[in-house]
Amino acid sequence: MFRKILLSVAFLSEEKIAAKVKYLKSTFSWSDTEVGIALSKVLSVLSRSKNMLQRRSEFLLSELKLEPAYIAHRPAMLTYSLEGRLRPCYYVVKFLKENGWLAHIHSYYTALLWIEKVFMEKYICPHMKAAPHLA
Repeated sequence: MFRKILLSVAFLSEEKIAAKVKYLKSTFSWSDTEVGIALSKVLSVLSRSKNMLQRRSEFLLSELKLEPAYIAHRPAMLTYSLEGRLRPCYYVVKFLKENGWLAHIHSYYTALLWIEKVFMEKYICPHMKAAPHLA
């Protein structure tokens, strides 16, 4: 883990780190504290491109209407593929909630944490007959 963290920032100058922190604050509407929380959990966010962070910001804040603090406490969301994981997972959970097919109130983040195989078993397979388009 230490090696991964070190690689995330090893080739960034102090100025680049400061610029990225400023960008995170403006893009996600985070306070200094929230940036600190996010980076303490997933320092590799510093190595993500501005374009990638901007697209995730638009999706998470604008489309999902998540609070900036919620994202800061769950920064792993920023490392997931937008088209491969974030959007598909959101649309499946949203569809299941709208149709009353979730036995428990599941948060979007909880669903994101499952690996694909488990996500399929928990969210998609039980509803394959009623909603084959979910897969």
